[in-house]
Amino acid sequence: MLKHSPSRNRLTSLLLASLLLTLTACPGSDDPDGDGGTPVTDGGGTDGGPVDEGPAFCGDGKKHSTEACDDANTLSGDGCKSDCKEIEIGFDCPTPGQKCVVGTACGNGVVEAGDTDAGVKPEVCDDRNKADGDGCSANCKTVEEGWSCPFQGQRCRAAQCGDNIIAGDEECEDGNTTKGDGCSDICRLEPGYKCDPGQPCAKTTCGDGKREGTEQCDDGNHDMGDGCSVLCVLEPKCVNGTCEARCGDGVILPGDTTEECDDGNVRANDGCSATCKLEEGFACTRVTTAPPSSVEIPVVYRDFRGKGQPVNGKYPATVHPDFDDANGAETGIVGPLYAALGADGKPVYAKAGQTSGTTHGKVAFDQWYRDQPRDAGINVTEVGVLKLDKQGDGSYLFNNQTFFPLDTSGWVGLGLENKLNDNTGTPRNFSFTSETRYWFEFKGNEQLTFLGDDDVWVFINRKLALDLGGVHGATSGTVSLANAATVAGLGLVKGKIYEVVVFQAERHTSQSSYKLTLTNFETQRTTCESTCGDGDVDVGEQCDKGNLNGPGYGKCSLTCIWNARCGDSKIQYDAGETCDDGNTNNDDDCPNNCVYDPG
Repeated sequence: MLKHSPSRNRLTSLLLASLLLTLTACPGSDDPDGDGGTPVTDGGGTDGGPVDEGPAFCGDGKKHSTEACDDANTLSGDGCKSDCKEIEIGFDCPTPGQKCVVGTACGNGVVEAGDTDAGVKPEVCDDRNKADGDGCSANCKTVEEGWSCPFQGQRCRAAQCGDNIIAGDEECEDGNTTKGDGCSDICRLEPGYKCDPGQPCAKTTCGDGKREGTEQCDDGNHDMGDGCSVLCVLEPKCVNGTCEARCGDGVILPGDTTEECDDGNVRANDGCSATCKLEEGFACTRVTTAPPSSVEIPVVYRDFRGKGQPVNGKYPATVHPDFDDANGAETGIVGPLYAALGADGKPVYAKAGQTSGTTHGKVAFDQWYRDQPRDAGINVTEVGVLKLDKQGDGSYLFNNQTFFPLDTSGWVGLGLENKLNDNTGTPRNFSFTSETRYWFEFKGNEQLTFLGDDDVWVFINRKLALDLGGVHGATSGTVSLANAATVAGLGLVKGKIYEVVVFQAERHTSQSSYKLTLTNFETQRTTCESTCGDGDVDVGEQCDKGNLNGPGYGKCSLTCIWNARCGDSKIQYDAGETCDDGNTNNDDDCPNNCVYDPG
């Protein structure tokens, strides 16, 4: 048997008494709070404290402080939203318990004709606010220079790209519509550029710790897998296949419900907001990206000086013992199969205290994939991309059997190292490592194949999946995710997102090859178009009557959804409806005008 607490009963009585007082107090009387005390004039009770309004009931015709309006019903489309939390665009709701009325002033979203007899000039635009600098002036009488406002109630847009006026969703203006100069032909920043107002566009430097131009992030390093790629693009943050959505990375992860959209940027006023929420007045659709003809994945190179390099005053001070020293295949350098990456996403040296035929201890190995201070002369970092071309079987292939990406960069590019001839007599910059990463949704049929030299380690879900360690000629290895034992060892679950990391090292002055094959690239992204007001019902819109859009019963709203109307299955008594069965059948009990005909 439940026992009632006396204190709880007293609290219940107090709440009921408070509610009774709220319901029985006479509006406009000399005692509005109903307590018989001095009339409230300071917003508080007779004791100077706040008035207890009691609970809010949307639709009771009494505007609670937590409500924006209350028109005595719980219907949307008549000016007051069904939850009483918002006054709808184009309406005013001045009197609680009364019908909301169509607004008649600048900022209501309707371009009004004015009254010439009364000296009231007509409006030429109305973008639902009273602000200057967004295309439509604060009094709705002027379209500002460089802008166009074609649809009432919608955001204004740039009149044209190339007019030296930044307007609408333009990010830059360099006075032309030429591509490739930092500011595109539609006045959007091009990757790798910044365009400060009044200044020529200039290239940005990813890794300098300053987020500029199109950079989504810049954490001041060349590390991958830390949330910001070496191309200054946001990376997915995944743990055991579960990823945190990153607004602005241009990818909607499978099963993600936190992002309503993601168009690859964190700009507002383009349909998808800076927090990846859909914006009014745009038609936004999710697009599953078809496999492209090629894909590019970022790669980080770190250049070293091997023991075979000649010594003179202009070379780096440090000769690295692991490069150009010993030959021979050697597995287990980073642990057994399924060994884990370190907390920083780098391989963990597993030969400490053991004999190693090609490495010289943990300190030296830890330098392979980590940036070192430039003045230490140990390594120098370069960033690039690997372009994988689509093959006939749907896989993507990068294949370079003379893989020397640093011939004109690294220590050689700095003038601090001479090239050595390879086995064909061609001068090359030897002794370097590479690191690349990408993410995929595990489906159970993926396959990764690598052919190359020297060391290669592939990690999937942060666990070692392929070990081709040591100094050797071109060697091939495959990871098949159709293999049940491999899937179990890597801890993969279908439908989840995992990271693949490929670490490689070129450690001998003879040849270098790199052949990587990947499959199953598929992502989702969002595209948005500002279409409400063009008269066409586009994807994401319920209706569009062009400049006839506006507030009022039976009309298409300024955001291209229907206002309250006959046929919406809700009886709008204040609009004269006596029935609404949600259909257009005129031969049933409720006619098409939603007025019941008893005959």
